[in-house]
Amino acid sequence: MIQKLRVLFTAAAVALGAVTFVAPAQAQLVIDVNKGNVAPLPIAVTDFLSSDAMGAEISSIITADLKRSGLFAPIAREAFIEKITNPDVAPRFQDWQVINAQAIVTGRVSKEPDGRLRAEFRLWDTFANKQLTGEQFFANPQNSRRVAHIIADAIYEALTGEKGYFDTRVVYIDESGSKAQRVKRLAIMDQDGANKRFLSDGRTISLTPRFSPNRQEITYMSYESGQPQVYLLQIETGQRELVGNFPGMTFAPRFSPDGQKVIMSLLRDDGNSNIFTMDLRSRNTMRLTNSNAIDTSPSYSPDGSRVVFTSDRGGQPQIYVMGADGSGAQRISFGGGSYSTPVWSPRGDLIAFTKQTGGEFQIGVMKTDGSGERILSSGFQQEGPTWAPNGRVIMFFREAAGSGGPKLYSVDLTGRNEQQIPTDNFASDPAWSPLLE
Repeated sequence: MIQKLRVLFTAAAVALGAVTFVAPAQAQLVIDVNKGNVAPLPIAVTDFLSSDAMGAEISSIITADLKRSGLFAPIAREAFIEKITNPDVAPRFQDWQVINAQAIVTGRVSKEPDGRLRAEFRLWDTFANKQLTGEQFFANPQNSRRVAHIIADAIYEALTGEKGYFDTRVVYIDESGSKAQRVKRLAIMDQDGANKRFLSDGRTISLTPRFSPNRQEITYMSYESGQPQVYLLQIETGQRELVGNFPGMTFAPRFSPDGQKVIMSLLRDDGNSNIFTMDLRSRNTMRLTNSNAIDTSPSYSPDGSRVVFTSDRGGQPQIYVMGADGSGAQRISFGGGSYSTPVWSPRGDLIAFTKQTGGEFQIGVMKTDGSGERILSSGFQQEGPTWAPNGRVIMFFREAAGSGGPKLYSVDLTGRNEQQIPTDNFASDPAWSPLLE
């Protein structure tokens, strides 16, 4: 449990406006994330004062989070002129203006008498000579990395006006061993690759985990009985529940936005793959499509009113959108090539997809009517996009030619900030969690 107190706040009313150059005195500091080409904001994250290495560790994690987003350009500590000795006092703003630090983060880490960690930070606008926001947190020392991610989220929100995504986790399939005898285990880690742990023992193959939208619960598919079975797993307790046996399933179901239903594609005896929903309380299923084609990979819109899916009813796999009751299916992809694995953005404005064309695989996004298609990443073999909860970053997996196995990557909506996510082994099928509570 992390207790948060907004006790240092002074003035954080922020209006949208792009920051692409040195701001004049008294200008409000903000990044317009809706602008197509945003220059990263120069920011100075100072080492948090502490009696041990904890302060420097927390500030390093914050720095890495902000840099990885592509929206911030942390300034090297060697360039700092002022050494912060009291984070409660305003910094010497002119010293930071000289090195073009448009924002400054200062902080302190200490231990409470009861053993809890106390971490506090302040965010300063260098050219307006004022504090933008500040908070303090109390947590168990083992949660120090999470405290750092929460602080990074607070900085991100103060400077962009939107929620961050650093205090999140990713569940994925850890792959080890030779291709002929690949062991596939469920694993979970922080979004930056830290704090990895296994959720399954690898004795049977586990595939395609999917997060619940409102709690730390996942669905995944397992071959424990030799046939595809879908399970619900409570991440914190390890409690597992069998949803059902689905012989014709190839991907685990996705949750509805309220977490009460799952939607999936099932292959029936007639040889056709159609889309069904299941109520998780009653276990009743309802058929949404009834075509002679392969309808697969369904994903709900954030408000639950529509479903995006892939179908080859037109001769080649394309993306379709229909009502949540299966009505009014319409094709929205017309860019050439074949499309798969569509996933609706948490913001509701975009659909991510995998596209295969010209002998390569691409990760892209389009508007919900199919317009504005943009390719964010291309590679030898890559697929499986999953959205960060703020809808600004996509994670996917790629197997480079000759690599022997897949790895995880992230890319932002500009397509210019692509990064590999560190994992010990090969990794596939990522699913991004909601923000942690």
